[in-house]
Amino acid sequence: MNSETDKSSDRRRFIDSNRRVKVVRIVSELATVMCVLMYVSYISEIQSNLAGNPVSLSQPLTMMLDAILWTGYGWLKKYRDWPLIISNVPGVLFGVVTILTIYVH
Repeated sequence: MNSETDKSSDRRRFIDSNRRVKVVRIVSELATVMCVLMYVSYISEIQSNLAGNPVSLSQPLTMMLDAILWTGYGWLKKYRDWPLIISNVPGVLFGVVTILTIYVH
């Protein structure tokens, strides 16, 4: 009887573990998409800069530095954290472009 209880308990833990892995993967994918969309929203800032209405430097600079740090963190981990890297590289790129267009328009 004890052996059966142990097997049942092990099976339940295995199923719970699989569910957790699936949930973590879904959350990771959604967070990656949302993070990229957040950075893509800087297109309007870039358009404003190019139209001669430059935005403040503090927001895009802070965003770019944050994206650089998170990208570096994801890259330097023992096992590269690709969702973290992929979601923050656009922040570096859009930050650079936004900052450049503040001064070059």
